[in-house]
Amino acid sequence: MTERIKHVLGLSGGKDSSALALYMKETRPDLDIDYFFTDTGYELPETNDFIDKLEERLGYIHRLNARSLNDIDGRGELDFRSMLKKHQNFLPSQRDRWCTVQLKLKPFEQWADDFIKEGYRIVNYVGIRADEPSRTGLLTIDKPIATVMPFREDGIVKSDIENILQRNGLDLPDYYSWRSRSGCSFCFYQKKIEWIRLKEKHPDLFEQAKKFEKGEDNNVTGERFYWMGKGEPLETLEDPKRRAQIIENHEKKVERFKKKKRRNALLGDIEGVYEANDIDEIYDDIEGGGACITCYK
Repeated sequence: MTERIKHVLGLSGGKDSSALALYMKETRPDLDIDYFFTDTGYELPETNDFIDKLEERLGYIHRLNARSLNDIDGRGELDFRSMLKKHQNFLPSQRDRWCTVQLKLKPFEQWADDFIKEGYRIVNYVGIRADEPSRTGLLTIDKPIATVMPFREDGIVKSDIENILQRNGLDLPDYYSWRSRSGCSFCFYQKKIEWIRLKEKHPDLFEQAKKFEKGEDNNVTGERFYWMGKGEPLETLEDPKRRAQIIENHEKKVERFKKKKRRNALLGDIEGVYEANDIDEIYDDIEGGGACITCYK
C-alpha cells in the first residue's frame, strides 16, 4: 500500500519562509505542497499585503486562525483581553510564549490533525538556513510530523534569500524598512526602537498594545508587567526625553555596526548601509531574538 504523505509549508510573512516556498516551487516542482499562514488577528498590514502577493505566485494559501479555539468578540474577532484573563492577566513574554501556543501552534495542530486522521504522514518544510543553528526558536509539537530543512540541505544562506525573492518578482516585505520581523503588532521581542517605529507607522496598533498592558494586575502576585519588560510601560515612549534617549542609543549601536561591517569588508563599496532586518545583529542578539520560527521566519 502506498504511503500517504502530506507536504506542508508554513508562511509567517517573513523573508525566509517566503523565500523557501518560492524555492521549493523552483527546485521541487513535483511536490504537491500545501502552504498555510496562521493569522493571529493581530498581524501588521504589511504582513497581510505580502501574503497576498505570495499567493499570486504560489497559488492557494490556507489561512488558519484560532477563532474556533479562543474567545471572540461580537464582531467575530479574537478577543485578546479574554485570553489575558485565562492567563491570570500575565502578558505573554520570552519566558511564557503562550501567545505562540494559542495563536500559532494550536491552529496548526488542529489543521494537521485532520490529515493525520485520514492516515497521512506529514512532512513540514521550514526555512532554517545553512548559516544558522538548526533548532533556533523551533518549538516542537508532539505529533507525527517530520521537519525538513531544504535550505540547510542545499547550502542556502542569508545572502541568497533576497535573490530568491527578487527573481520571483518580490522585494523584502515592506515592514523590513522599520522592523526586523513579522509577527503580531505587539510582539514582545520588539526592540524599544521598534516600538517607537510602530507608534510612528501604525499609531492605532501602538495604542491597542498600550491598552492590553493596562489590564488588571496579576491576581496572584499583584505584579504588573509590560511589553518592554517589568517597570517600563509603553506610555514611557511618549516622554520626549526617554524617546530621544532610545533613539540616540540605537544610533550609536548602528554606527558601531556599520564600522564592524566595513572592517570585515562585507559591504563592498556600499559604505554605511544597513537594513532594519539586521537589528538583531546590531544589538548582538541571535537572529530572531530567540522567537519561535513560526512567528518570524
